[in-house]
Amino acid sequence: MSGTNSLTLESAIRLALARNPWLSAAANQVTASAGRAHQSKMWPNPDLELSAEEWPTGGGGFQDAKKLVGVSQTFPFPGKKRLDGEIGEMGVRVSQAEYDLRRVELVRDVKTAFFEVLAAERMVAVARELVAVAESSAATARKQVQAGAAADQEQLRAEIPLEQARTELAGFEREEDTARQKLANLLGVPDFAGATIVGALAEAVSLAVLDSEPEHLLTRHPGVIAARAREQRAEAAERRARLEPYPDVKLGAAGGHESEGHVSFMQFGVSLPLPIIDRSRGRRQEARAETAAAGAKLAAIEQQLLRDWRTASQRLRTAAQQVTAYRERILPKANEALRLVQRGFEEGKFRFIDLLDTQRTAAEARLGYQQKLLELNIAQANIEALLTHAPGENNAARGAQAQETTNDL
Repeated sequence: MSGTNSLTLESAIRLALARNPWLSAAANQVTASAGRAHQSKMWPNPDLELSAEEWPTGGGGFQDAKKLVGVSQTFPFPGKKRLDGEIGEMGVRVSQAEYDLRRVELVRDVKTAFFEVLAAERMVAVARELVAVAESSAATARKQVQAGAAADQEQLRAEIPLEQARTELAGFEREEDTARQKLANLLGVPDFAGATIVGALAEAVSLAVLDSEPEHLLTRHPGVIAARAREQRAEAAERRARLEPYPDVKLGAAGGHESEGHVSFMQFGVSLPLPIIDRSRGRRQEARAETAAAGAKLAAIEQQLLRDWRTASQRLRTAAQQVTAYRERILPKANEALRLVQRGFEEGKFRFIDLLDTQRTAAEARLGYQQKLLELNIAQANIEALLTHAPGENNAARGAQAQETTNDL
């Protein structure tokens, strides 16, 4: 990204979805899971068997032996391959839900980082204005002291806020650089420092969605879908483990002829392992524990999402109230106080230090307002992430399939 480019919130989200390496890794995991699911449904290839029996030891050679050529095929116990395929399909659903969850979290993080950059830019602008005011005040105080109209301490009192304003400006500039780097990392764009951020923090949001019951809103959250798919996969794996003691049957057929008399013959065979020792007990125990763990994780994720909803809802309500208080009461009073003190200072009713303190108070109110706007917008982004449903289409698998087709061409 060159320094002449501008970046809106929508373009930032599109760029992140296209270039974020973690999202790309999650998409490839979906493709890998689809490959494993396909492979799990495949039967093993038959075995080609060649043998020579009754090879004469006292003379003769291969032509005097009984030669056999045949094939053998392993037939899994009924139900094993079906459950293998079901486990594979559940794995695809898990990977897809994890991709959807990563996508939702990425969009939320991009919004948060974008809002942080916007707020940091506004705070830097206010801090620079405050430095300019402090510099002007310090210069005025210096002239008054030189003219003998003010004591030396008045100049010192004016220079202290100037140093404070410069220190705060350096802090805000550092925070802006940090916010830009955070956004650049999410977008997968290392050369982001010179880009122009276009947008503004929302000053009001709708709170109507907070009146809804969150339980039915969160059931389609990608995190819940992923946990439910893991539970279903674990249940299928447990059913598969119950079939493990039942042996697979291997059938074979071979044909050949004897060297003497050139007699042709057929030979059939059946083999299966003897379950003398139950070697699948540990696997069944593991499968039962995995099923219980998956169910517990599903319940934990649902509870965590409800806690996140309550926390985000409270933050959004609080931030909305604070923004309203700043916009309707604090900022108007600060601006009115500054106007009255400026006029009084011009008329000689207030001292210079009174004007300086009022100017600083008004600037701090503007900084506080920007901070509350940031909290409001971040809280709104968190609510939107919690209410985002998993898409109906397999976008990750479809994109990977399209890329694979392109590579094949």
